[in-house]
Amino acid sequence: MPFARTRPPLILINEERSQLLQLAKSRSAPHSQVARARILLGYSENQPLAALARASGVSLGAVNRCIDKALSLGIKAALSDLPRSGRPASIPPEAKLWVVELACQKPTSLGMAHELWTISLLASYVSANAESAGYPELSQAGKSLIHDILSSHELRPHRIRYYLESRDPEFTEKKARILIAYQEVPLQIEHLKQEPDTAQTITISLDEKPGCQVLKPTAPDLAPVPGQYPGWARDYEYERLGTVSLLAGLDLVTGHIHGLVRERHRSVEFIELLTQIDQYYPKEWTIRILCDNHSAHRSKETQAYLHKHQGRFEFVFTPTHASWLNIVEVLFSKMTRSVLRGIRADSVDEFKTRIEMYWASCNQAPAPFHWSYNQNDLEILTKPAPIDEKA
Repeated sequence: MPFARTRPPLILINEERSQLLQLAKSRSAPHSQVARARILLGYSENQPLAALARASGVSLGAVNRCIDKALSLGIKAALSDLPRSGRPASIPPEAKLWVVELACQKPTSLGMAHELWTISLLASYVSANAESAGYPELSQAGKSLIHDILSSHELRPHRIRYYLESRDPEFTEKKARILIAYQEVPLQIEHLKQEPDTAQTITISLDEKPGCQVLKPTAPDLAPVPGQYPGWARDYEYERLGTVSLLAGLDLVTGHIHGLVRERHRSVEFIELLTQIDQYYPKEWTIRILCDNHSAHRSKETQAYLHKHQGRFEFVFTPTHASWLNIVEVLFSKMTRSVLRGIRADSVDEFKTRIEMYWASCNQAPAPFHWSYNQNDLEILTKPAPIDEKA
């Protein structure tokens, strides 16, 4: 007859049991954690300790230590090893911070030709200058040590992350106008449902996507073959036929897309798109256009067109370098990932036709895009700015 247990039982809450069950079945977690998870689950179910040791492939002493740790420190502590005193660090913190300081500088500022550090370059510089800098412990520093120091501070000085600085002094005010326009879209949707025949305002997010390459294949694509080639095969060579610009206006109320595909992007094309939009809606409606400050949007030709259509259009301009505020960019992103990715065409006309076919298919089942960011948390509506005056 087995001896009665003197330890208290291990009571697991549902979250802890789920965590242990998932860990016990894991094929990627460390073996020690998987074994400990099985031990803790078995002990909570009153399984014999010897059986747990055999099933987990560890000694009986390891089973006892794991259980004692769980009962005294908790499940999380039992799954990992407690920190040990170990050997004192041979590299003082000051020396490591010196390496970090170097990594946060450009090599050019230290009289070198390189723009960015590599692990090898930084290790060579550290080992050559450690003595003079007062850190002789690093005089034999190698790539492994430098890599560990940088990793502990989450530094990757060999990489570049690009950003675009906002240089618009009226950024906050312009952003407020855009987001106020977005806040009014649900009201416009409700108005259109309740009184579709009355005069109202419609909001259109408009922008251009220039420089879309038209590439002609020089050899036919090879179709997938089950069991041999899972995807399409394409010849590396192609013929470049030129570029086109996509001009699109997304109706935020109905989801309808107004689009043009042209070889150039000038005031003429912009006015053509405005004319298309003007002809689509009843004459008594007001059309609010959200767009950037491209020269075609403010040119003399555009102003002359708007002068002939006074009261028809309202323009709300996004801040400089803030295209992310324009919802139509979501449409362009979706097009890039679904239609433009890998597209090939035998002519510019075929390319245009396929883009127009995509927009037509979207308009058969329009899906309005909505600004989903929590606007009340942006702290930009403290000074509400009015919508730009009608053009």
